[in-house]
This record gives sequence, structure tokens and C-alpha cells, in this order.
Amino acid sequence: MAVNTAKLDSNELSLKSVSLWQITMHRLRRRKSAMLGVFILAALVFIAIAAPLLAPYEPTRSMLDIDGYPSQYAKKRLDPCIHALGCPADQPQHLLGLDGNIRDEFSRLLYGARLSLMVGFATVTFAIIIGTILGAISGYFGGWVDNAIMRVMDVLLAFPSLLLAIAIVTVLGAGLINALLAIGIVTIPAYARVMRASVLSIREMDYVSATRALGGNSLQILFRRILPNALTPLIVQGTLGIATAILDAAALSFLGLGAQPPTPEWGAMLGAERNQVFTAPHLVFYPGFMIMITVLCFNLIGDGLRDALDPRLAHVS
Repeated sequence: MAVNTAKLDSNELSLKSVSLWQITMHRLRRRKSAMLGVFILAALVFIAIAAPLLAPYEPTRSMLDIDGYPSQYAKKRLDPCIHALGCPADQPQHLLGLDGNIRDEFSRLLYGARLSLMVGFATVTFAIIIGTILGAISGYFGGWVDNAIMRVMDVLLAFPSLLLAIAIVTVLGAGLINALLAIGIVTIPAYARVMRASVLSIREMDYVSATRALGGNSLQILFRRILPNALTPLIVQGTLGIATAILDAAALSFLGLGAQPPTPEWGAMLGAERNQVFTAPHLVFYPGFMIMITVLCFNLIGDGLRDALDPRLAHVS
């Protein structure tokens, strides 16, 4: 494919001989919004990994179960206490206060990052693997195979994704694993359709025809020639899909269908204290803020990757 050097700056001219991904990363680094998303994600990953070191208390343990904890301060929904801001030194410090079960809100918020990131990556990985296989087979073989697979995908797409996930969890039973499975199932059609569209355009390329003329079998052509060149749209779709998966998991937990107590999950924390929005707003605000900032970071990264991978948008500031 010819490269339009007139549109490349001097830095990108020096990158013409390197891989597409190196050029993509170079373009991505020039986008401040994408770099902001990467910074936020790095901070979330650090929090998730270092949660046992950063959390002052066990996330599922009530202050009533801690030996030596002053009983007069073991109260439901105790306001935040920060010594540096004037909180009495004899009162145990709780940066975000205590929740309705007298557990440290800050510790639970930190551990919630682990669960939310795991939910996003696990569900999207599952959906991409299944969707890629179905979309590739559908696009390459066509005919009745294409019709059969795509009609099933159309049926799944006919339902609102969250409502379909709720129905699946209701059948399978409430729980985090079933919630992950439900979210993965309802997002498979999006990846299958993206992969099918890519395969349909790539299978007519000259290098695919040459491989077929040289005696390459269908599996070799599909998995060695077509799939590696059809993954670019999936990367963008997957990055944006992580944000949607985290939001859906939080919604299911909010409804009591996802993570079950006492698991520290942001959606479940939000749902447990939803009636305290006026009496203890900090217990509602902070989990909601963490969900918002996590979804925002993946959206920023996804938008940046889309622009960096699309040659028509690569030079738009």
C-alpha cells in the first residue's frame, strides 16, 4: 500500500520503516486526552495491585470485630476523620468514613478497583475470543454459515444489552461469575459483526488470492493471512467495550444481581447506600466517582486508539 508522505511529519517519516504499532504508539502519545486516559488507568492499576498495602483495614471486616478499636467510634456511617484536617487524634482515622456495616469505606474503595478492572478485562477477553471466531467464520465462508451465525447475532442485538444481561443472570442466579458471563454473552455480537466486516474486506485482497492460488487451505488463509490483518478494529472496540462492561457490572451489582455482600464492588457499594444520598452523601459519591473515572479513562484511550489507527484521522489535532 502506498504511503502518502505529504501528510507525514518529519517524525513519522523516520518511522515508515518500522511496524504499524510503533507508528500507532507514536501518534497516540501526541494525543493529550489519550495520555490522560493512560495516566488514569496506570493509577487505577497501581491502586489495584497495591490495595493490600494502601488499605488501612480489611475491606470486609467490621470495626466491631477489631480488637482494641474504640467502641464509641464504631458507628454506622461515621463521617470521615482525617487527622491532618483537624479530626481529634484520639479518634481512629477513616479517610472516607464508615459504611452502613461499620466497615472502612476507603479500604473498600481501593479493593473495588481490583474487581472492576478484572470485570472489564475478563468479560471483554471472553467476548472478543468468541466474537472473533464467529465473525471470522461467518465472513470467510459466507453462504448459509454466514446467515445462520448472523441471524443469531441479530436476535441478541434485538434486546437492550443490560436487560438481556439481567435476564441471563436471573436464570443463572445472582453472583459475580454469572454476571461476568451474562455481560460477555450480550457483547459478543458487537465483536462478531466488527470481525465479519473486516474479514469480508480483507478476503478479496491480492495476497489472500495469491495464498489461495498457491494451495493454501481455508484454515491457513483465515488464521495466518486474514485474522492478523483484521484485528485493528477489534482493539478499538475492545478498549471501549471495557468501559461498557465495567458500567454494566456496576449496574448489575447495584440491582443485587452481581457481586454479593460483603464483596467490595463499587456498584454494590453504591446500591447498598443509595438511600443515604442526603444523610451520608460521601458513601454514594465516591463509588460513583470511581466508576465514572474508570469508564472515562477507557473511553479516552479508545478514542485515542481509533484516531491513531485510522489514517484519515491520524493527522487531525
